[in-house]
Amino acid sequence: MKMTMHIDDNLLAAAMNVAGVSSKTAAVDLALREFVRRGELVRALEGSPDWSPAELKAMFDPEYDLAAMRLAETPRRYGRKPGSH
Repeated sequence: MKMTMHIDDNLLAAAMNVAGVSSKTAAVDLALREFVRRGELVRALEGSPDWSPAELKAMFDPEYDLAAMRLAETPRRYGRKPGSH
């Protein structure tokens, strides 16, 4: 089925750039999936359901890896500069 959509070209180009994708279809698909994921998360957090750890994990970005993010960060030095008194 072919579908015609009217989407702002600048907005679509920005979305493609942010997502790192080269096709309009991939950008729209990713945006819709993210929209649904966030909506489900908001709905889940509005009430107080009894979610299992697996269900909670599925609500968040599966690529999120806190340990990898911490390793990738530039270490910060605090206090005096070495050799200063």
